[in-house]
Amino acid sequence: MTTKQGSIVCVGVGMTLGSHITPLSRSHIEQADVVFSSASDSYVELWINEMNSDVRSLQPFYAEGKDRRQTYREMVDAMMTEVRAGKKVVGAFYGHPGVFALAPHKVIQQAREEGHHAHMEPGISAEDCLYADMGLDPGTHGCAHYEATQFMVNRKVVDTSALLILWQVGMAGDRSQKAFTSDNRYRALLQECLLTFYPGSHHVALYEAAVLPIEDVRIEWLALNELSSATVHQHTTLVIPPSHSKIEDSEMVSRLNKLKNSDGV
Repeated sequence: MTTKQGSIVCVGVGMTLGSHITPLSRSHIEQADVVFSSASDSYVELWINEMNSDVRSLQPFYAEGKDRRQTYREMVDAMMTEVRAGKKVVGAFYGHPGVFALAPHKVIQQAREEGHHAHMEPGISAEDCLYADMGLDPGTHGCAHYEATQFMVNRKVVDTSALLILWQVGMAGDRSQKAFTSDNRYRALLQECLLTFYPGSHHVALYEAAVLPIEDVRIEWLALNELSSATVHQHTTLVIPPSHSKIEDSEMVSRLNKLKNSDGV
């Protein structure tokens, strides 16, 4: 299929204002004909506005009580209108444009199906900040990630010897796709779900990355049985450390040792 003139690149501006954007992502923003921004803070949007003379915010598409799936469709339509007009378009999204962000994936898919050039540039996500701020290495114990509602509504096997990270706990249990936060009754159900795997006294952390350089990172430790009454926001992440030590698979260790011995190591 012949590639058309219009194109789109979805870039990540990172989590903290001015600190995380890559030179390539900045270059895409500066050289675009039009930039659509989806920032987590008004200061971040102002900062993006300084990089290009035609920056349009995607935030007005959001509204309390409006189905977010409709919001994402409208975002994609707005970006694709400019791509189809033959313009060099950039979607600038906070964090990583491919992490907990539906519109960038959808617009890239749509653009490619119509024959336009489209690709994604990575950015520093909340996950990256979490590892750095909390001093965690997912390779130490292993790590599992779930969106909080997804964790609640699907049958699961939890390895309590590994890290468990639940995203968007402020929206835990909301399936309406219309609310920005759910109330504590929903988090009580999440807490109940987690208590089938962990003791109530097990310490967990509520994490929020810093958006502005002057802000403090939120790392608030509490007992699991206090989760339902804790203050959380849409972007709050729940970090659950291992509660049990790993149990060695002696049969596998024996087989590995035999291989090592046969190799003469």
